[in-house]
Amino acid sequence: MKISIYPTNDDMSRAAADLVAVYLSVKPKSLIVFPSGESPTGMLKYLIQYAKAGKADFSQCTIIGLDEWVGMDERDYGSCKHYLHTNFFDHLDFDPERVVMFDAKAEDLTAECERINHFISSHGGLDIMIVGIGMNGHLGLNEPGTPFDLYAHLSELAPITVEVGQKYFKQETALTQGITLGLKHFSEAKWAVLIASGEKKAGIIAESLQSEMSTAVPASILQTIKNARILLDEGAASQLKHSS
Repeated sequence: MKISIYPTNDDMSRAAADLVAVYLSVKPKSLIVFPSGESPTGMLKYLIQYAKAGKADFSQCTIIGLDEWVGMDERDYGSCKHYLHTNFFDHLDFDPERVVMFDAKAEDLTAECERINHFISSHGGLDIMIVGIGMNGHLGLNEPGTPFDLYAHLSELAPITVEVGQKYFKQETALTQGITLGLKHFSEAKWAVLIASGEKKAGIIAESLQSEMSTAVPASILQTIKNARILLDEGAASQLKHSS
């Protein structure tokens, strides 16, 4: 587990984009997981700049979506698909065949999880899996209590996730379940990457990285992942002991 701390969110975002660009230069056919939400927005802006400037080549890689609210797709404002299309895919000439995301409107969501699991395993596993962190320590929609050994699965959303999730929608929206890559995917990725910014995340970052590991705090799995890379701005790192 390597922790890197940057002065600002912008610096952290650029470092995350650099990490992706460097990996792509070594392995162009990578499988990369992008999250949605506030945390990756700056990183995606830099990656768009890099792609347009010829500093990052996405022509051979495959992007996999981290999660989705059950019952939503890219036409739903506030959905994870809508976010990634709006903030990334729509800005580049991206081959739709190289975008693999959950169909959260599928009739059989268990089969949908199996489809994503099979795609990942049949393509040699994930190269980079980037996640943010929820206020309750969730990664993706792996809520507190989620076993560390699960692959893609359905998730019953915690009350705080439902509450915080409202900020992504124009009006109050019923959220009950999510479909998400699992913590086992995260632990098996060649690079497991956490990005976080702001003092509001400082408490859960410190608890996840420096308190006893427990499924009650899903992000505490990072303590077991040797190849984990944790990118924080100074606000998010402000409660870490002996941070440097």
